[in-house]
Amino acid sequence: MVAAIVPALNEGKTIGDVVRELKKAKLVDEVIVVSDGSTDNTVEVAKKAGADNVRIHKTPQGKGQAMQKGIQATDAKIILFIDADLKGFTAEHADMLIKPVKEKKAHMCVGLRDRSWLYKKTARWLPLISGERALRREVFARLKPSLKKGFLIEVAMNRYCKKYKLPITTRIMNGVGIVKKYQKVGWAKGILGYIKMDLQLLWAYIMVRFKV
Repeated sequence: MVAAIVPALNEGKTIGDVVRELKKAKLVDEVIVVSDGSTDNTVEVAKKAGADNVRIHKTPQGKGQAMQKGIQATDAKIILFIDADLKGFTAEHADMLIKPVKEKKAHMCVGLRDRSWLYKKTARWLPLISGERALRREVFARLKPSLKKGFLIEVAMNRYCKKYKLPITTRIMNGVGIVKKYQKVGWAKGILGYIKMDLQLLWAYIMVRFKV
């Protein structure tokens, strides 16, 4: 069984399309949306789009905790995590990420977004921080709770697989992008957000070395 889990915070504009495509995916058995303190219409849009299960955090608890709540809502052995703010995402992208895990060719398959031709050529050698990834349930479940926060979670999953020599593969998701941070909150807050993200990512790489 494969469960697609979509953590979301105020993504009412895009989550409907993401859920509809996941529902069309041949290898997805259930779609779970976790609204992490959303104050817009994220929940209503997700339900209308056909999400099988919608869980709600009344106040934001962070992406890692939203992912954990999604895991707790299913017994699926394979999990597909998908960000809610994607553009151009299709059912075929979902199946493409799930396939190598389902066929036991990899413990985790990370989706690489379509940023530029240069990125697509080099991304597999860069840090794999994408939120789009299919994985065996235990890759997430066996991480310490302290690692299920912010960018720690993606970095920790990568580290877990490498530490225990579990195969990781990647797939280019042609045509897939995201709504940029500055498009959501404006340039000033967007730039600060990117700086904060980079610092969190650096800290994440330091932390997981000692905790995974």
